Amino acid sequence: MPAVDSKYGKKIERTVTLKADLLVIGGGLAGIVTALEAVRAGKRVCLVDRDTPERFGGLAYWAFGGMALVGTPLQAKMKIADSPERALADWLQFGELDPADHWSLAWARRYVERSRADVHDWLIDEGIRFMPAVNWVERGRAGDGNRVARYHIVWGTARELIRCLGSQLLASNSVTLLHRHRVTELEHTNGRVSGALAINELSGEEVRFQAEHTVLAMGGINGSHEQVRAHWPAERPRPRAFLNGAHPYADGRLHQFTADQLDGQIVNPGEMWNYAAGLPHPFPHFPGHGLSTIPCKSALWLDHRGRRIGPEPLVTGFDTHWLCQRVAEQEKPWTWHLLNRRIALKEFAISGAEHNPSIREKRFPSFLRELLLGNRRLVDQMQRESEDFLVDDSLDGLAMKMNQLTRSHDIDPNTLRATVKAFDDLFSDPEALAADQQIRRIEEARQWKPDRLRTCKPAPLAKPGAGPFIAMRLQLITRKSLGGLRTDLQSRVLNGAGAPVPGLYCVGEAAGFGGGGCNGKRSLEGTFLPGCILTARAAAASITGRGND
Repeated sequence: MPAVDSKYGKKIERTVTLKADLLVIGGGLAGIVTALEAVRAGKRVCLVDRDTPERFGGLAYWAFGGMALVGTPLQAKMKIADSPERALADWLQFGELDPADHWSLAWARRYVERSRADVHDWLIDEGIRFMPAVNWVERGRAGDGNRVARYHIVWGTARELIRCLGSQLLASNSVTLLHRHRVTELEHTNGRVSGALAINELSGEEVRFQAEHTVLAMGGINGSHEQVRAHWPAERPRPRAFLNGAHPYADGRLHQFTADQLDGQIVNPGEMWNYAAGLPHPFPHFPGHGLSTIPCKSALWLDHRGRRIGPEPLVTGFDTHWLCQRVAEQEKPWTWHLLNRRIALKEFAISGAEHNPSIREKRFPSFLRELLLGNRRLVDQMQRESEDFLVDDSLDGLAMKMNQLTRSHDIDPNTLRATVKAFDDLFSDPEALAADQQIRRIEEARQWKPDRLRTCKPAPLAKPGAGPFIAMRLQLITRKSLGGLRTDLQSRVLNGAGAPVPGLYCVGEAAGFGGGGCNGKRSLEGTFLPGCILTARAAAASITGRGND
């Protein structure tokens, strides 16, 4: 009798066996880099991915392409004094890593020491270029984050990484790539992982992969809201609902299989890098799909009743982890951004390749025009497409639209007017203006030229000619898993005794970007794409016996 896939109830008519030196599970950036380095070393590789061919590249295909890099030529050109020692101090302080977490600490050190050579220089050799400025993000609310600018942006977004590296991989005769295949279990013989079983989700055919080495590159757990809720730390506030900004197939199933069947260790599953300002995707690619906005620093961040959240105002760019907790503790699972068109044109942005066509398509004149004159294209697009992006000439009219959207009477127009008046009155009192923490953070950000180009000079919200008013309903959106399977510096999966599971490696987000959670509780932002590359190259070097120094 044919076998049956118990989860989906599909009959498996036959089993096909494929053999290779290396099996890579997951077609995101980490999987692509691992496979590419392996075929270049003469290995025969099978890469199995659950998604469709047009989505090859995983979450990186949609990502913006920001990278935290240390000691680069671009930093030197901008007179940014950085070093691995300085970066590590920032990393450990901001991430609050457990001093006893040996492998996560080791990977953090590896990152700051090797991001220049193993990521930046390697990508330059692959033909990748970066935009001509370094941005300054995650500074920390008390200067305890990035003390210098480290955020480099790939020219072409992360989609350029996939296009460049993926095309080189697919040009090799040594790789077999299977899309729409879901791995159901890892096979092991005499204590060694020897391959995996997968199901073709179109035909129901079962495929057995036999390989000397197997690499897990399937992403984290944040694509499954069931997993997010199950691992959410009990001591932290959790909203009743949130959007999905992760890959929907990042569901943690192979993590759990590795733990249950192979004694692999899942580390820090409750640590997540979510974002506080998501919008539902107007044309979702999967249920619950959200867009991660880059919140406007000059917008007022309001609760569901239209009151400014405080006493410390919420401002992006300093501590995303803290922002998410503040948003999660609100009475309703949404907050509001209140701004005007002047602010939106200069500051509003959406993270990712999809909504940044000038950068994605490498159209520098268009990018420069939007930077200097305002991104009218994006603001007008969201006004047309998103029901959560509300525009009105008056605060009374805006309050009515906000209530219509939430099917409530939460927003009293008098409250909304009072909120704006209280803020605008600051500008007639220099001492009060200087004491406002949002204004102070804006002025701090504007000291850095790239931020000054994207951040408005503080002004009253009701400033004549700055309208109309805009209100955006925002929700917390899941993104990356900071925890994952425990790995050593060769990306080998470690068991409960701390010994490598023979034949098994784990890279990228599935490994918590190294060690099971090298970021700790907070990322310095932009550590994810480089973490995929670092861990992938380490795995490939171990498997092939070729160092990447």
